[in-house]
Amino acid sequence: MTSWNLDESYDFHGQTVRYGVMGSGSPMVLVHGTPFSSYVWHRIAPYLVERYQVFFYDLLGYGQSEMRDGQDVSLPVQNELLAELLVHWGLDRPDIVGHDIGGTTALRTHLLNGREYRNLVLIDPVALRPWCQGLDQTIRGHQGAFSSLSLSIHTAVVSAYIRQTVRRAFPDDELAPYVKPWLGDTGQAAFYRQMSQCDVRFTDEIEPRYGEVRCPTFILWGEEDGWLPSEQGLRLKALIPSAELRLVAGAGHLVQEDAPEAIVATLLGALG
Repeated sequence: MTSWNLDESYDFHGQTVRYGVMGSGSPMVLVHGTPFSSYVWHRIAPYLVERYQVFFYDLLGYGQSEMRDGQDVSLPVQNELLAELLVHWGLDRPDIVGHDIGGTTALRTHLLNGREYRNLVLIDPVALRPWCQGLDQTIRGHQGAFSSLSLSIHTAVVSAYIRQTVRRAFPDDELAPYVKPWLGDTGQAAFYRQMSQCDVRFTDEIEPRYGEVRCPTFILWGEEDGWLPSEQGLRLKALIPSAELRLVAGAGHLVQEDAPEAIVATLLGALG
């Protein structure tokens, strides 16, 4: 699937959030992470549509959703958005699939907003310290300087940053759709804005409550994740009583590109 258009929109406190729906069957919501967009599901969603009605959206400040100066795109905003979208879509107990901070958003929406899920699938989620390190930490104090980088340098930064999440060879034409939303004046500012707003407080807030997760939970983790080591998956499994952990051989942080078949197999085979 080379094109990825989100044809529907939702007004979230005066800001436009773009989403799409495909397929029929029981509801499943796909939540992407950073610095990505719902495009991460382009190899996954087409295999789900005969069994599920699939809902996917771009987080506020990401992808095709609205980006604006001074925007709050932090994790607390994202779980409020997901909670509202579930009501807007009329979904009571959907299956939820979250990658990276999409997993954090799903956990926060469940534990803080009280939304119930039939099953929860977490793919390399941002759930435990340490995270928000390296470039993220550097940008937090210098957002303005990074937002002023030349187009060529900014494009190189974003491309290198995203490319390191994939273990296989990742040709430029496959990388381009991931980089495109972050180009131009608006996209460039949005890229550094979302990175500057990462904060471990937002996972510290829910970590003591992981034992309260009320639904079957499946954790997939790229065995070669260079951002969040698979050891975090073992720690998270120990904190969520219902959790099953599957390590994905040969996959980095962006399992959707390294091993989409592992995700499809879980979503079509393991969920009851």
